[in-house]
Amino acid sequence: MVQYKWVALSNTTVGVLMASINANIVLISLPAIFRGINIDPLTSFQYLLWILFGYMVVTASLLVMFGRISDMYGRVRLYNLGFAIFTAGSILLYLTPNTGDAGALELIVFRIVQGVGAAFLFANSAAILTDAFPYSERGKALGINQVAALVGSLAGLILGGILAAFDWRYVFLVSVPVGVFGTAWSYWKLKEIATIRKGQKLDIWGNLTWGGGLTILLIGATYGLLPYGGSTMGWSNPWVVAALAAGIALLAVFPFIETKVEGPMFRLGLFKNRMFSAANFAGLLASFGRGGVMIMLIILLQGIWLPLHGYSYQSTPFWAGIYMIPMLAGFAVMGPVSGWLSDRYGARGFSTLGMVIVGITFYALASLPYNFSYFPFAVILFIMGMGNGMFASPNTASIMNSVPIEHRGAASGMRATLQNTGSMASLALFFSIVISALANNLPAALVSAFKSAGVPQLGAVFANISPTGALFAAFLGYNPVGSIITQLQNMPQTAQLVASIPQQTMNLITGNIFFPNAIAPPFMTALALAFYVGLGLSMAAAVSSLLRGRVYIYETEATEAKPSAQIPIATPAAVAPASDLGPQVQDARGLNEIGGSFGLSQFKGREDV
Repeated sequence: MVQYKWVALSNTTVGVLMASINANIVLISLPAIFRGINIDPLTSFQYLLWILFGYMVVTASLLVMFGRISDMYGRVRLYNLGFAIFTAGSILLYLTPNTGDAGALELIVFRIVQGVGAAFLFANSAAILTDAFPYSERGKALGINQVAALVGSLAGLILGGILAAFDWRYVFLVSVPVGVFGTAWSYWKLKEIATIRKGQKLDIWGNLTWGGGLTILLIGATYGLLPYGGSTMGWSNPWVVAALAAGIALLAVFPFIETKVEGPMFRLGLFKNRMFSAANFAGLLASFGRGGVMIMLIILLQGIWLPLHGYSYQSTPFWAGIYMIPMLAGFAVMGPVSGWLSDRYGARGFSTLGMVIVGITFYALASLPYNFSYFPFAVILFIMGMGNGMFASPNTASIMNSVPIEHRGAASGMRATLQNTGSMASLALFFSIVISALANNLPAALVSAFKSAGVPQLGAVFANISPTGALFAAFLGYNPVGSIITQLQNMPQTAQLVASIPQQTMNLITGNIFFPNAIAPPFMTALALAFYVGLGLSMAAAVSSLLRGRVYIYETEATEAKPSAQIPIATPAAVAPASDLGPQVQDARGLNEIGGSFGLSQFKGREDV
């Protein structure tokens, strides 16, 4: 068992690393992918959004269901299946046969296949680690796992920039050898530790209402980001309104169903445990606050800062990944350390302080000018990474420590679902804030910029540019001025207008500096508003984190009792010495109604409220 826990840690770390690399590798390589399949990204927003968000939507929608199924049929078995499905999806993406609209649709479908595999991996990795490690080491193990997730997120940015420079298909091929190795290794080495209770039933109606409601809601939020009619965004689109209403209605029905079915997929009884509920709510708020930060900072670097500092638009995706490394370093430093310390002293202090630190860094980012010096920016990123690392692993460990062993798969799925849903909703929120603010300020900024350049006649043309188009141009490291000028040259009614522009002026407005300087002031105003929202959400997460108990450990012992026996529990069973749990752990004041409702034969709890 001593050796097996390190096998479990290394294997789940490889799985989480691979899945998180693929979540972000597309962010950087989208320009090369769209060129490779002959799609203009600025006229195909729907494809761009679905290649980005389809993976996240599917993963977030399936996590709880897969966690519950894993409790029924075995966490290791379904974790192994996830590795195999993810690898198959990577091979399909590499082989994408078509171009144009057909190629884009194939990429979306194959990314969804990857998302199904990733959902199995994310739903079970924390549960497998919790099964393998004693509670005195879980924070450290989950901290290492969390570091792997962030390392993968940022490594994906760098790998995407490097591989896309050679061939866009390599972006997907890179996962194949890792996936083949991980699949073989997990089938060979991982073993089921948790006892699988027989006779459990699948919650069909719960799965339909939760998965369907969340999927429809996230689809509606995705299409709400697209222009509709004369509006810069699609929130007034009847289909978007209908999707949001239907998704919310299904999710509203879901908890009532879960109280009626025999084997619910979402263990609402777990939320009676203050540690579980407060930590999950803190995780949801934290992911809601930080989920959109990565993409907003990439837009800032690729679309504005890097071109202003002499980088070509073709090279900005790679360098944006490089310049985000301080955030990775901060998380890598603090993630395992805070996990190890929380094993000894409890999660509340570290998680709460981590969110306060993240909130402060949001304020610092909102205060930066657009042409900032890199050193203070790097320091802010490093501290933000430290704050997130200080929060993540203790928070995850406290969630997994607070549930009985036979429900760890469901609990892990619930935790991951809330965090992934928060991240997805955060992207929609941040995009909406920035696009709405750009819609108000961008036209006047472009008119002023062209007037200053000596070509006021172009101001009226460019004042009509879509704020969504401008935002995605910045996101893709793409200067749209040259493309629009080319279009004007090919139109009889505007060809004479373009021909009258002196070559020196033409060089200025199509160069690296003009467009970033033009969009920077309205973009930074919008970005500061998004960062202030992130600040508020981080502080709310800190409050929720503070409301948990200080230390709570839930353990079960196997006995001779039948699995179906319902033995009422009056007092908690004896527990491990307090020295094993940390100096601040006091005697349990058990949540006996949870233990009784789960039919546990014995209950061990330690809670310091």
